[in-house]
This record gives sequence, C-alpha cells and structure tokens, in this order.
Amino acid sequence: MIATTYQATSYAGPMIELNSLCRTFGTTHAVDNVSFAVPRGSVFGYIGPNGAGKTTSMRILSTLELPTSGEAYIEGLSSVNDPDRVRGRLGFMPDGFGTYSDTNCIEYLDFFARSYGLVGRERIRRLRWVIDFTGLRPLATKPMRGLSKGMRQRLCLGRALIHDPPVLVLDEPAAGLDPRARIELRQIIRSLAAEGKTILISSHILTELAEMCDRVGIIERGRLLATGTVSEIRRTLQPHREILVRVAADADQAAELISQHAQTKDVKRVESIIRFSIEDGDAPQIEILRLLCDARVDVLEYSPCDHSLEDVFLQVTKGHVQ
Repeated sequence: MIATTYQATSYAGPMIELNSLCRTFGTTHAVDNVSFAVPRGSVFGYIGPNGAGKTTSMRILSTLELPTSGEAYIEGLSSVNDPDRVRGRLGFMPDGFGTYSDTNCIEYLDFFARSYGLVGRERIRRLRWVIDFTGLRPLATKPMRGLSKGMRQRLCLGRALIHDPPVLVLDEPAAGLDPRARIELRQIIRSLAAEGKTILISSHILTELAEMCDRVGIIERGRLLATGTVSEIRRTLQPHREILVRVAADADQAAELISQHAQTKDVKRVESIIRFSIEDGDAPQIEILRLLCDARVDVLEYSPCDHSLEDVFLQVTKGHVQ
C-alpha cells in the first residue's frame, strides 16, 4: 500500500510549509535554506530556471527524497518523520511519469485507487469522479499508448487526485501541451483551488502562472529570491508605479500639469500619450486624475503599466546556473 486514505482534520496552519530546507549533492547546493508557506485553498507558483532547485524541493516535500537539513510539512506533518501520513494527504504529479502500454485509463487509475486502500463503493465513486473531472470518460478504455500528451497529463493528474488529497504538488504539468490543452489544464487547477485544495505548481510558462497563482516564489541556484504576489514583489523592486494617460486633446497641457505635481517624475509624452512614474498607492494616482479633470482635460485612458510576471522574473534572477 502506498499510503492510507486522507481523513479530514481541523488543522488551521499552512497546508504546505518549507522551513530552512537544504539539499546538497557534493559541493552543489540544490536547495539552499528555502522557506515559505502556502495557506489552504491557494495556488503557489514555484518559478525558476532549469536546475534552480524546484524539482528537488518538490521531491522532498513529496517524501521521495530526504533533505540534508531543514523541514518540509504537509498539513503540519513532516515529510521526513511521518511520510506515510503525508502521502495520504498529498497528490504528486511529476514532470515525467511511467506508463504501461497495454493498460487502459480506467485500469491505470484503478490500480492506484487500490494502492491507496480504496475499496468497494468508495473506490468506484472516486474512479467515476476522476474520470469525469479530468474529461477522460470517452477514453476510459483506451490503451495508454494511444493517448495524446494532453490526455496523458490529465491521466497523471487523475492519478494524483484519486485518493482526494487536500494538497497537490504539480511539477511542470503544462510542459509540451498545445494551447488548448494548457487553457483546459489551467481551468482545472483553478477549479480545484476553488474547492479548497492547496496547490504548489512549477512551470516555465510564466504568463500562465500569473493567471492562475495567488502567490509565487522565485528560486535560482537553490536560493529563494522573492515570494509574494506579483504586485508585492514588483513594489519591493520598484516602489514607484508607471502610469499611462491618453488624452483626446491638449496633451502638452496635460503633460505640464502632471510634471508640476510633487510626486511625479520621468514624465514623457508621445503625441496623445503621456507616461510618468509616481509613488505607489491609490492616493497619489487619484490626485493626478483629479488634477486633470479639474483642468477640463479630456482623459480617454488612465491606467497603471504593471510589470508582468516575466518582467519581475527577469529583474529578480541573474541567469545563473549550477
């Protein structure tokens, strides 16, 4: 048996927690003093280049590898000291997974359901739910060797969900998928979070992580460089926000008014569009907009030029490898 089935608890702490986690291979620090926590029902994006330490962290969290030092917890249970109970609370979807060419989808899922100790009506109920939730019902009796990459990823996710764990660890689940399959996978992940599951996900497709994650952690050369929402990390890197204003007329007047405000800087105008930086926060932005309206400037657009997750990633990381 892989693990016992999950029994709900009243635990109120973080569902995923890494505390000063370290893993070394000779002189290489694959994971170097990494700490973060993920609350129940949220999606945490784990971002970093190849070799940054993402997969090693996930394998330790999933009880597949031991840390050199530090701790990893699932729902307050140590993945080192209590691995069997952790496995019952965790669904792990690795970057690559083994398949059995002569096994069909329902047989594959049924094998893991039995491994988790599911029996009788409960096993049948979980199999039906997973097959329907992952959209594999039309392919239930199709051999695994005939599945597309997207369907194989859905099957692997179904395997991670078969015992209804509260925590999911997904290592590059969108790798190699076509655009439609990535969109569908993103929708599945958000629906799981809406049901209260806690998800740790790594990906190289940063635009997708930005859309589905509540918070992110950026790791490079084994060290966690930044954690938080994209906006929080951006504010740490750059306390001023860039604003774009597009006016119908009187662009020179608008640019002059904006330049006169004490908290603006780097005011630039190109035809009817004005860009400027201002101290982050709502109040300074409201003051500028009110100033333009009081001067009867016809404002067509007034919006922040927020940095994307890709911008933040490039600012935080240095491109180092190990």
